[in-house]
Amino acid sequence: MAFGIGTNSSGADAGKVRGTQKKIGCQCWFTSTGRVMPLMLKIQDENGEIQTIREITVHSQEKKRYAGFPAIEYDCTLVLHGQSIRVWLIYYQSENRWVINFR
Repeated sequence: MAFGIGTNSSGADAGKVRGTQKKIGCQCWFTSTGRVMPLMLKIQDENGEIQTIREITVHSQEKKRYAGFPAIEYDCTLVLHGQSIRVWLIYYQSENRWVINFR
């Protein structure tokens, strides 16, 4: 038998998110089974202009916990100004908030 009485059984924590993280607005679709699918996002660029990104390819998604907060991490490729960019989109479920993490 392992040490402890099972009070800390909330699941493993993924730790801290690495890389450059920015807040984004994300339009998403919630399926009938509860799955979340990002459709379009808006991000503020270095000049303060809002950029809209509609070309999103999701390669995979994984449920994680960052500092105890439940999140869904999406491994994606975005197309911005004709260039493909590999990023992680992270949806913090308890805060109902999206961020983008550049690799």
